[in-house]
Amino acid sequence: MESSFDGFIIMIGGYRLELQQSVINWLILCIIFCGFFIWAGKKFEKADVRKAPSGILLIVEMVCDLCQNILKDNLKEKTRHYLPLLGTLVMMMACSNLLGLLGLQPPTSNLSVNIALALMMFFMIQYNGIRKGGLLARMKELAEPMWIMTPLNIVGELALPVSLSMRLFGNILAGSIIMMLVYTLLKMLMPFTALMYIATPFLHAYFDIFSGLIQTYIFFTLSSFFLSEQVCEEQD
Repeated sequence: MESSFDGFIIMIGGYRLELQQSVINWLILCIIFCGFFIWAGKKFEKADVRKAPSGILLIVEMVCDLCQNILKDNLKEKTRHYLPLLGTLVMMMACSNLLGLLGLQPPTSNLSVNIALALMMFFMIQYNGIRKGGLLARMKELAEPMWIMTPLNIVGELALPVSLSMRLFGNILAGSIIMMLVYTLLKMLMPFTALMYIATPFLHAYFDIFSGLIQTYIFFTLSSFFLSEQVCEEQD
């Protein structure tokens, strides 16, 4: 069992803590992003507002605009309020899904990581729903359009974190497994299939880049849609 474990085992007293490689990769991403944001923030503080941004400042501004475009269709006037949190998660998940290009295990191929992210969005939605009109108003929402629909409405609310986590987990894990099988097959058939390595960049382009970025977009588009129902004003 221990020989097949791909992470680290930490013994705290008599408690055994197992950190899988995917979780460690996520923690490393957190550290890298913290350092990057601190460094980029200092760059913006020293930047001359009279000059057009260039270099890393231009890249950061373009990425922020991209994250804002993902969220603003649903969150509208509330976009800037939630952009620091959701924008950071968008960038982290996108980079996480692209780690397969470096031969590393994407954190989002671990169901535990995905469940944690999905539950974060779920509790944020429920908290804002209760804060909007109180607990009783939130309970009345779950009883609409008639009280007999309450169980189905509750199941619908609980289905959101399940759907978000399972969709992301299934697509990212499937891409990782397929690429692992491809490379295993190529190793077995070497050197007769050396030319087959020409096809691997196209497989990576689909399973790592296209699929990874699409899943990031879907995750936060759905999350921001359900969040907007609780934080945005209803328009006639």
